[in-house]
Amino acid sequence: MASTNDLKNGLVLKLDGGQLWSVVEFQHVKPGKGPAFVRTKLKNVLSGKVVDKTFNAGVKVETATIDRRDMQFSYMDGDYFVFMDMSTYDQLMVDRKSVGDTANFLIEGFTASVAQHEGEVLYVELPAAVELTIQHTDPGVQGDRSTGGTKPATLETGYEIGVPLFISTGEKIKVDTRTGDYLGRVNS
Repeated sequence: MASTNDLKNGLVLKLDGGQLWSVVEFQHVKPGKGPAFVRTKLKNVLSGKVVDKTFNAGVKVETATIDRRDMQFSYMDGDYFVFMDMSTYDQLMVDRKSVGDTANFLIEGFTASVAQHEGEVLYVELPAAVELTIQHTDPGVQGDRSTGGTKPATLETGYEIGVPLFISTGEKIKVDTRTGDYLGRVNS
């Protein structure tokens, strides 16, 4: 349990019958009249839904302990992603639902942050940007600007993104894992 005075960004609260909510923003408000309160913006850890919630100042809220560990993605086993804890060499099988859209940018050997609560995997998070190789893209035709200077390209993970016309098959690029946007070439 924690008081609303102890709230900080990233703290995970257990509200509404055990649902986990992460504090995105908080603001202590002391109006001229009436009691003080805390205005928060909370994000549901599993669904990603964001809500605004107000607490009276000093109220006790239940916190949840989230264990975040950096683990290396080893291989796929059916519908499960197998991650290895590099300090203990323990393996953890994570289902596709928990991995979510992160699977679009995940290749063997990548390190990801795996968040667990009471032994259950909540989500898998990659760094904001990763470097991936273009597996296939058609050559860009000079003068073809009808698509705003981009063309589809398939990454080594099988995911398709839009890249500039000058990018060719086999090049290594940087991709934003949150939006799936092309960020630039990787100079080797």
